[in-house]
Amino acid sequence: MQFDAIVARDGPSLPPARIVRQPRRTCLLTPVASCLVVAALSSCAALPRLEAVPESLTEEAVVPGIPGSRIWMDRDLAPFVQVVTQDLARERAALQQQGLPVDPMPPINFLAISGGGDNGAFAAGVLAGWTASGGRPVFRVVTGVSAGALIAPFAYLGPAYDDVVRQVATSIGPGDVFQPRSRIAGLLSDGMSSSAPLRRLIERYVTQALLAQIAKEYSTGRALQIATTDLDAGRQVTWNMGAIAASGTPAALELFRNIMIASISIPGAVSPVLINVEVAGKQYQEMHVDGGVISQLFAYPSNAVAELERNTGKPWNRPIRVYLIRNGRLGPERTDTPRRTLAIGRRAIDLLVQAEGVEDVHRIYRIARQDKADFNLAYMGPDFSAAKRRNFDTLYMNSLFEYGYRLAQEGTVWHKAPPGEVEVMR
Repeated sequence: MQFDAIVARDGPSLPPARIVRQPRRTCLLTPVASCLVVAALSSCAALPRLEAVPESLTEEAVVPGIPGSRIWMDRDLAPFVQVVTQDLARERAALQQQGLPVDPMPPINFLAISGGGDNGAFAAGVLAGWTASGGRPVFRVVTGVSAGALIAPFAYLGPAYDDVVRQVATSIGPGDVFQPRSRIAGLLSDGMSSSAPLRRLIERYVTQALLAQIAKEYSTGRALQIATTDLDAGRQVTWNMGAIAASGTPAALELFRNIMIASISIPGAVSPVLINVEVAGKQYQEMHVDGGVISQLFAYPSNAVAELERNTGKPWNRPIRVYLIRNGRLGPERTDTPRRTLAIGRRAIDLLVQAEGVEDVHRIYRIARQDKADFNLAYMGPDFSAAKRRNFDTLYMNSLFEYGYRLAQEGTVWHKAPPGEVEVMR
């Protein structure tokens, strides 16, 4: 999600004549106001929370009553291999129950949806246009980060939810996502905005009935994963949303919603989400924020196929198809940057996020090439030129939806390699 989708833009500069006429007032009020803010911040203690998980216990922490709710995939791949092996066993059992062949197993279709703020309308259009084309497959795995986390559960459940995805991705305005605090209140709180409107939006669509449908699909071996960032640990967490939905515990729905909100919550700009965990019966609290802090999208880790082969003792002979939807462009967009502190900082952060997202695409491409997977990439091309008057501009979002829809329906949305890369060898 873009930084300037949350932080308000600077106001207009004062005209030179006004500055000349009131030099003392301008010079006096600024330091006085600054001193008041500094004094208030200095005298204010941090907001209360339970103790953070000690570093040595990070991977031992579990959500009470919901085992297997998440995976740490940035170091040891053993937990990931264990989860995948369990998914494969459920999938095999479901296929046998339906009288379908299990040798060989059908291809695995991965769908990864990136962050991108209001550019999530592109993914919504691609999914709907893909459905209209008649070629949209059933995805064995769906992953989402940030704005992609808002879409992923509905994409996982299939075309029946295309209208929900469109409504969520094209009809919301700024007031439907975050509620800005005053600058003083924001500095004294844990974010410049509250995610209360986003919570209400998610509560409207993510219901107990929706979780029951996700749990049903999970029982057939399908996986739904959403990434957040554990700010204390400084690591990305992959949440096993199907396992959470299937846990049947009263806390599952609230955790499911909290993870979606956390994955969209830019640290500093929006309040983080605190998640209660425990280790050996002791209670701790983790602080989770936007998954895009670490990466903008993900499919599966490097060397995962090799680890599965080593674990099973058998060669991997199952086709893999990877579909990435990048809710953004694959190059920076030029803009005239005002010579003001916030504008300069905002522009630099936007470029940092953009570069990270592009590198994520290339990283997944290299993994796909290593595994001889069928790689497919959709992104906003230079032919999309609709102007955005403000963040969450409904005209812009609907234009972007129609753009993605048209390309997907025509079958021209998918690229076999990112610009500058050679095509994956299959």
